[in-house]
Amino acid sequence: MIWLVLMLVPVSFVLSWAACGIVRFVSLRAGAMDTAPMPGQIKEASRPVPNTGGIGIALSVFGLLAAGLIAISASDRDSLPRWAEPAGEHLAGMKSMLGMGWAVVAGGVWLHVLGLIDDRRPLGPFLKLAWMVAPPLLLAVFFDTRLLTLLDDRVGGVWLSIAVTVFWFLAVTNAMNFIDNMDGLCAGVASVAGAMFLAAVLIGGQWFVGAVLALLVGACVGFLVWNRPPARMFMGDGGSLVIGYLLAFATTRTTYIDPQTPVNAWYAVLMPVVVLAVPLYDLVSVTAIRLSQGKSPFIGDLQHFSHRLVNRGLSRRAAVAVIVALSAASGISGLLLTRANAWQAVAIAAQVALLLSVLAVFEHRTERGGRLG
Repeated sequence: MIWLVLMLVPVSFVLSWAACGIVRFVSLRAGAMDTAPMPGQIKEASRPVPNTGGIGIALSVFGLLAAGLIAISASDRDSLPRWAEPAGEHLAGMKSMLGMGWAVVAGGVWLHVLGLIDDRRPLGPFLKLAWMVAPPLLLAVFFDTRLLTLLDDRVGGVWLSIAVTVFWFLAVTNAMNFIDNMDGLCAGVASVAGAMFLAAVLIGGQWFVGAVLALLVGACVGFLVWNRPPARMFMGDGGSLVIGYLLAFATTRTTYIDPQTPVNAWYAVLMPVVVLAVPLYDLVSVTAIRLSQGKSPFIGDLQHFSHRLVNRGLSRRAAVAVIVALSAASGISGLLLTRANAWQAVAIAAQVALLLSVLAVFEHRTERGGRLG
């Protein structure tokens, strides 16, 4: 079954690469280029580059996922082709998740359309945020895709769980949207994070979430062919919102605690925070900077982590490479967290906290003209 899931990565890669190429060709002729900044927003000088790459990503992920859902609903164990026979014993379980699967597709398409509209005619931040609440609310209320379910019998109960789940979806979705500010950055970070989560769910035998992540990783890498510096295509909000949404769904739906493994404990649920530490750091830090300057945290500018690295002397390619490498380091730490004992978990948490603290101190000292050491 693991190999069946992993086969989705190259399939999604090829479809995403081809779809992005076709979309780019059409976009160049239709003039669907990166848009001018909205009032109050600060953007880098626009380049004549299409910002419709999200269409290729969404088509690859949701097209293949929808095709898979249709195939599952129409299949029985005896009708499976020989290469798909390992999925036979899991077919009943997959059929039970068809409703949630279609909800994932619907929510992703909803956010993709929102992103496409915003890419063409920027929406107000609060209207955009209101649209973003609908998909996680649908999944949490009707398909039990929630965080903190173990606390259902305590204060706040189910509704506290739903609120925390929606907040997590918004945080991850916006973090990936925020980090889409340099060529290859968002897709690179998403590929690394998605691969780490994919490894975790395959180890745990969570095949549906694994399939979603495999499709996402393949789609992001396929898009990177067009987005690596210097980019020939941007993903736009139509891509970054979809990526953040799928990562949030996968991290919410994954079971990190294995009751049959005594060494595993509650701290394994912190894996998503550790894996996504770098984009979440960017989200929190740039929000704090904007608020300290009396600006809206929702109005874009050039103060993201990547921009700050460039301001401190790195080239744009080097800044992207550093952030992707940091994401890989935190991702490996997060993956190890799922199989760590208590002391190992403390060491991993301390390592990631120290990494982010060093980054924060480095940024603060160099901003003031100081020197480390």
